[in-house]
Amino acid sequence: MTRLAWTWVWVAWAFLTTPGLGAQRPNILVILTDDQRWDALGIVQQELGNGALFPWFKTPNLDRLAREGVRFANAFVTTSLCSPSRASFLSGRPARRHQVLNNFTEYPNDLPGYPGRLHDAGYETAYIGKWHMGEDNDEQRPGFDHWMSHRGQGNYFDNEFNVNGTRRRFPGYYTTVVTEAAIDWIRRDHPGPWLLILGQKAPHGGPIQPESRFADAFDGFPVLKPANYDNHDVAQGKPAWLAESLPTWHGSRGPLYGLKEHDRFVRAYLATLLSIDESVGRVQDALRDSGQLDRTVVVFTSDNGFVLGEHGRVDKRTAYEESLRIPMIIRHPSLGRPGTVVSNLVLSLDLAPTLVEIGKARPLRDIQGRSLVPLLEGRRPRWRDSFLYEYNYETQFPYTPNVRAVRTDRWKLIRYPNGDGSPDRFTSELYDVVADPHELTNRIDDPSAARVRHQLGRKLERLSTAWGTDSMPVYRGIVNELPKY
Repeated sequence: MTRLAWTWVWVAWAFLTTPGLGAQRPNILVILTDDQRWDALGIVQQELGNGALFPWFKTPNLDRLAREGVRFANAFVTTSLCSPSRASFLSGRPARRHQVLNNFTEYPNDLPGYPGRLHDAGYETAYIGKWHMGEDNDEQRPGFDHWMSHRGQGNYFDNEFNVNGTRRRFPGYYTTVVTEAAIDWIRRDHPGPWLLILGQKAPHGGPIQPESRFADAFDGFPVLKPANYDNHDVAQGKPAWLAESLPTWHGSRGPLYGLKEHDRFVRAYLATLLSIDESVGRVQDALRDSGQLDRTVVVFTSDNGFVLGEHGRVDKRTAYEESLRIPMIIRHPSLGRPGTVVSNLVLSLDLAPTLVEIGKARPLRDIQGRSLVPLLEGRRPRWRDSFLYEYNYETQFPYTPNVRAVRTDRWKLIRYPNGDGSPDRFTSELYDVVADPHELTNRIDDPSAARVRHQLGRKLERLSTAWGTDSMPVYRGIVNELPKY
């Protein structure tokens, strides 16, 4: 049989066998924010109680989405950097497998991903908003019928978008512009199921700019400093690179993305999310008004976390919890009981196989992600007990070395390969993230943790070998020159 014939055989079989959704394939909406940490949700701040850093922060529309859907409380990225993480979401592969290793690399046109699979299975597909894989190319990517994006990072205000081959400037705040474009597209006549990916810019830094009507929304609210905030001994017991990075652009003693003061920095970051929350409400209202809400799988997540002064950092890239942990919510009436919270370790890699299964499309092969459908449906499949994290040193932003880490449900081992040929190849950190959630005490030299350290070291090597060849840039040391944004 031809490949096309096999494809249609698979689609017909999947129509009859995927549980929960029945024969009708749902629409799929993926909302992807940029640099939103896991606890930057009102519902999570409420749950944290006395441990909340900003208990006054409210996200009513996202909270409603969580109450009506399934929230994954332990969702992580495998590379906490925009472009590599975005490629992992699309492909189900980690960075070394898809080779988008930094923010200047384009997504390979021949790399299979869930948009292409769903398109081949008959979905009408659209991408609106921030793509950010490659700095200079805004051309329409394969697998999308409708395209509205721009070059590079984009600006918070007044951007030029490429809309299906025609470039035009859209005045106004980024979140509002792409939200209105998404609503317009949702309201069109769609003869069959559709996929829409809505890529938001907020709350990305460099600089952080809230919408004018929200710019002062949090003035007067107290901004608490976390237990692991920068102080005189923040880098004590940690590898030397951390102390060296404190006065850089990605350190808490640097310019704080031009905002200079920690309080202003945190308030601006959170204020951008007020526009995001409002956007989620508007899009859900559009789905409801057009009779499509309960026929649409709604996914909300972010490309990576963000560190707001913890560990003396104001960035991502590291393997600390604030950097690699993200929000993830999936809503559909047939997928999970409303308000369910799943505690399993789930990854950015898992979204692609999940949506391919939901859309009854041909499976992605040679991937490291796993479908979340069994977890959504309340089943108890055998699941991962650990995952590998990797970040590659960037010469353009030389404030973080190469990072390799393994995280389990209790422990985390972080290694920083020097890459310079020295006999001591690794400097390391070891944390009990249950007993020490702020990662304050590095137990790498603690005799009582020697067995765990050895076990995690072997696990890290096994996972790394399973992912394939690991090549990394040579780390030359921290450079204190600040970039020009």
